[in-house]
Amino acid sequence: MNKKLFIILFALSISILMQAQENLRFGEVREIISPEIHADNSVTFRLQAPNATNVEVQGDFTAEKAQMTKNANGIWSYTTTPLPSELYTYSFVADGLQMNDPNNVHYRRDVASTLNVLLVPNGQADLYRVNNVPHGTVARRWYNSPGNNKMRRITIYTPPGYEESNEKYPVLYLLHGMGGDEEAWITLGRASQVLDNLIAQGKAKPMIVVMSNGNVAQEAAPGESSLGFYKPVFNLPNTMDGKFEETFIDILHFVDNSYRTIPEKSGRAIAGLSMGGFHSLHISHFYPNTFDYIGLFSAAIRPRDASLSKVYQDIEGGLKRQMENGFQLYWIAMGKEDFLFQTNIDFRELLDGMNFPYVYRESEGGHTWRNWRIYLGEFVSMLFK
Repeated sequence: MNKKLFIILFALSISILMQAQENLRFGEVREIISPEIHADNSVTFRLQAPNATNVEVQGDFTAEKAQMTKNANGIWSYTTTPLPSELYTYSFVADGLQMNDPNNVHYRRDVASTLNVLLVPNGQADLYRVNNVPHGTVARRWYNSPGNNKMRRITIYTPPGYEESNEKYPVLYLLHGMGGDEEAWITLGRASQVLDNLIAQGKAKPMIVVMSNGNVAQEAAPGESSLGFYKPVFNLPNTMDGKFEETFIDILHFVDNSYRTIPEKSGRAIAGLSMGGFHSLHISHFYPNTFDYIGLFSAAIRPRDASLSKVYQDIEGGLKRQMENGFQLYWIAMGKEDFLFQTNIDFRELLDGMNFPYVYRESEGGHTWRNWRIYLGEFVSMLFK
C-alpha cells in the first residue's frame, strides 16, 4: 500500500474512533427503544427530534393525540397507562407532520396509510403472536379468472401438516373490506397466526383459508401487479356492483382444482368484514347451495343500486332458497358503535320476518380491525364441527 495513503487511512480511522469514544463519553450515542412495553402493560414511545417544537403520538390506544415531552437530549417520550392486551397501531406527529416511528421496523399498510404496530401481551394479543406451535403455509398464487378476463393474485393459507398428508380439508373463504386487497387479512387481520394458534389449542379444525382480492378492477394488491408501484385508492371501479359476486365461481374452481378440498357445501365457509361481509351475504344467496357457514362481520347490506347486477335482483328470494337448502351457521357480528349498526338491525328484522335462522353477536366498539380479529377467532372456532 502507498505509504501516504496508509497514513491518511490510519488518521481517518483514529479520528472516527475518537469521535465515537467522545460520543459515548458525553452520552450522545444511545439506543432508543420505542415502543417499550413494561411489565404492567404500559407502553413508552420515544422519538429523537431535538429541533422539533411539538411532538404527539396518535394511535388506537387513545381517543386523542397524546402530547410527548422532550428531555435534555432532544428525545421526546410518552408513557401510556396500562393497556389491555391487543394489537395496536400508532404514528407520531412532529410539528404537524405525521411520521412512522424510526425505531420500530414493524408496520402495516392500510389502503394508502402505513402505521407502526405493537403487540401488548398477556391476553387477546397472544392469539395474534407467532407462538411456538406448528405453523401453516401462506402462499401468494395467481389464478385465471375467465369472468374478469385476467390473471389475479390470491393469498392462501394451508394448515400445519398439509404438505405431508393426503387428507382433504374444508375451506374458509375470507374476504376483506373496501380499500383492502388479498394482503389485508394476512397482515392487518393476523389470520395465519390466529389459525395456527387456534388449531394448536384444539379450538379450530385444520382448514384452508382463501383470501381473495375483492376488487375485480385489480390484478393484485398495489405494488404486486403489472402496474408497478402506485398510490392505493379507496374506491375502485366495479366496487360492490355485482361483478365480484358473479365471478366468484372462478375462485371456487381454482381452489377445488388446485388443493385437496372437501368440494361440497359441508366443507365450505364464507365470511368477510364490511364490504367483504356484503360480498359474503350476496355470494352465499346467489350460490344458495354452496356454503354451510356464513359470517358477516360489520357487514354492508344493501347495494347502492339493485339494477347494477342480477346478483341483487331477488335478494329475498335468494335468502329463501338458501334457507330451504339448509346451512349450519349464519353468524352476524357487529360493534355497538359501528356506523352500519342500524343497517344491520334492519337486515335482522328482514331475516326475522322470514324465520331465517341466524346467530347475532354484538360487541363494544365500532368499525375496526380490533373487532374483526376477535370475530375471526370466534367464527373459525365454530366451523366444520
